[in-house]
Amino acid sequence: MSNERKVVITCAVTGAAHTPTMSPYLPITPEQIADHAIEAANAGAAIVHFHARNPIDGRPTPDPDVYAPAIEKIRRVSDAIINITTSGGPNTTVEERIAAAIRFRPELASLNMGSLSPYGRQGIAAKFDHWKHAWERELFLAAPARIYPNTEEIITRTINEVGAVGTRFECECYDVGHLYNVAYFADIGLLKPPFIIQTVFGFSGGIGLDADNMTHMRNVADRLFGTDYHWSVLAPGKHQFRLCTMGATMGSNVRVGMEDNLYLDKGRLAHSNAEQVARIRDILTLLSLDIATPAEARQMLRLKRGEQASV
Repeated sequence: MSNERKVVITCAVTGAAHTPTMSPYLPITPEQIADHAIEAANAGAAIVHFHARNPIDGRPTPDPDVYAPAIEKIRRVSDAIINITTSGGPNTTVEERIAAAIRFRPELASLNMGSLSPYGRQGIAAKFDHWKHAWERELFLAAPARIYPNTEEIITRTINEVGAVGTRFECECYDVGHLYNVAYFADIGLLKPPFIIQTVFGFSGGIGLDADNMTHMRNVADRLFGTDYHWSVLAPGKHQFRLCTMGATMGSNVRVGMEDNLYLDKGRLAHSNAEQVARIRDILTLLSLDIATPAEARQMLRLKRGEQASV
């Protein structure tokens, strides 16, 4: 793991798991997503990670035309590093999943390092008496039969086609085996160091929230990658700030944002992504940890400069 002690804050602006009914503050339209991302960057996030959503009903979409207005605005007014997802729903083709990253050539793209099947998410459907859109309830009710595929073939194609435009990968590891998958793709020459490792704790189907698990994931990454990787931590909901703080004290970067957590405090919805970024920034500052600027994060992660990325 890198000895750099400036902490890179990533803000995951909207994601694909939370729905409009769950929070009126969740950004849905390209304008809202861009504004949330820019405000998060102003609050201290060096990286903004986002998905796109249908601006009419909030349904996640991989359509590059929906991404376009948000990306154009962020690049016009902010120096933040843009990180575009390459994940997708069970029925999303590989072509659809990677289309936005190929078109917009971001400095960074997320890459899930193994297949996942969520457990227990159907219970969310019973928590709301009324849904704004029918697709929201159906999303959760269908969860027991759903798998998010990230096979060797899918990962290989993503690395080859998205990497060909100069984008580097943030490897999202939801379990210990995913770290070994990163090592496999490094061994065959597809992933290059320094590796950007995003360890994900507490999502159904993945590794749990125990502090021992965080230590274990770090120790495995140390054995596999030595000092040639950058480590980041994310966790969902009420666990977000606690796990991110633990990770930061152990040497990690951190990720917050409304993709992972809709709340700022117990029972109080976050009104913006910037609120969450400001909260973790204040915590890190109290711990005497310095926050990386976008320029510093680019240098640490060996990313291409923003002006070289195509719109």
